[in-house]
Amino acid sequence: MDFDLSPVLNNWRYLLDGLLITVSLSALTIIAATLLGGAVGLLRVYGPRWLAIVLAFYVDSARSIPALAVLIWMYFAFPLLIGITLPPFWSAFIALSAYIAAYISEIVRGGVLSIRQGQSRAAMALGMTKGQMIRKIILPQTVVRILPSYGNMLSITVKSSAICSVIAVPDYLLKTGIVAAQTYRPLELYTVAILVYIAMILPLTRSVDWIYSRLAHLGRS
Repeated sequence: MDFDLSPVLNNWRYLLDGLLITVSLSALTIIAATLLGGAVGLLRVYGPRWLAIVLAFYVDSARSIPALAVLIWMYFAFPLLIGITLPPFWSAFIALSAYIAAYISEIVRGGVLSIRQGQSRAAMALGMTKGQMIRKIILPQTVVRILPSYGNMLSITVKSSAICSVIAVPDYLLKTGIVAAQTYRPLELYTVAILVYIAMILPLTRSVDWIYSRLAHLGRS
């Protein structure tokens, strides 16, 4: 069987548009999930007891549901509750952000709890407020300690964006499937798709590992 890349070359602009959507969705999701997950993780440790219980329910529920189910519910069911139809892209963004944030919150919470309580007591004894203690003592060490796990979540986020094609988000995988169906060359198109995802994710995870190798000493205590 010959390996013909002409379908990829002839449709590169069309595929590139899909790739840009994949990158945009992944980047926005990473930012939103990091902010939301970080806030949830910190509030579960330092927030009031009642709020910690509510947030624990959210985290446990999100981790118990397949990402695909969350995505489909957000696109088809959520608009029935609010009376507003969301575009596929923004439905995918909200669903993935809420889903990934649950996992990031546990990473953040674990990082915070891994820091010895003696440091918190020492900071309070020096007259720091709880906010100052979190910002100056806890967060700097936590950020370093969670980098390896966080890098793993970055790769999962990019890969999870591929399932958004089921709700017609015109991402790279959806457009690859369309071209493959039109040209009858799935071998070439999906092989290139695999290489494209590797090219996106591998530098991302390697960069996080490199940063961690340079900063790991700052997270020791």
